[in-house]
Amino acid sequence: MTTNTSLEKRLAAVEAAIAKLQKQVAAPQSTNWLQQITGSFKDEPAFEEIIAYGRAIRQGDESILEEDEL
Repeated sequence: MTTNTSLEKRLAAVEAAIAKLQKQVAAPQSTNWLQQITGSFKDEPAFEEIIAYGRAIRQGDESILEEDEL
């Protein structure tokens, strides 16, 4: 049979977990992750290059890539 000390420890752990969950629920919800990063790569040459590669591949122009990169 479980002792009172063991029950008290388990109850304390449950209460701590509930308190943690209540804090998480009470915290304001963060904004959409996409809204947070929108514009973060503005005027970034490496990102512009990635966009150009993706566009070329989607349009079927894989000649933009070197043979060793395929």
